Amino acid sequence: MPQRDPGPSVKDDELYEKLRDEGNSKEKAARIANASANQGRSEVGSRGGSSGSYEDWTVDDLHGRAAEIGIEGRSTMNKDELIEALRSH
Repeated sequence: MPQRDPGPSVKDDELYEKLRDEGNSKEKAARIANASANQGRSEVGSRGGSSGSYEDWTVDDLHGRAAEIGIEGRSTMNKDELIEALRSH
């Protein structure tokens, strides 16, 4: 796959490319790549897993989280669509 230019704001180009190749959004890949550049890949990799499953959340809670991170079209989404949008963001 051709090399993408993530721009000057991405601090770990190699990790950014790997994440994009895995199908992550540009925003998510940049966020993870920058966090790993600042704190180290092992530190960033050891985090996570502390949040409950989205399936256990109420639709109102899912809408709130989607609003926090700016997911477009969230007001018309059902629970399954909100979960998918949150996971892929």
